[in-house]
Amino acid sequence: MLTDEQIILCIAGMATVTYLPRVLPMALLASRPLNPALARWLGFVPASVLAALLAPDLLLRDGALHVAADNLYLLAAVPTLLVMRFTGSSFRTVAAGMATVAAGRLVFGLP
Repeated sequence: MLTDEQIILCIAGMATVTYLPRVLPMALLASRPLNPALARWLGFVPASVLAALLAPDLLLRDGALHVAADNLYLLAAVPTLLVMRFTGSSFRTVAAGMATVAAGRLVFGLP
């Protein structure tokens, strides 16, 4: 069993390793101009991270590739991406995804 001091140290350590990677780059690079190529490359990071988070949920089932007509999440991604592309609204995009998944489950009985 951990003591109270060990728990506090563990929480403080986790906070530190979570906070530092976010703050250090901003603190070190805030006053310096970035190389345009580096700035362009950094612009792709958010989309890459989002794709890495979403791809397993869209394409895998039980650890295996599942690209089929009964893959509800992959099917729901199509209208969701279209709503995102044409409206640019985060709320409408999330609502379209949720509505598509709900319709797939309630109306079509997809898992």
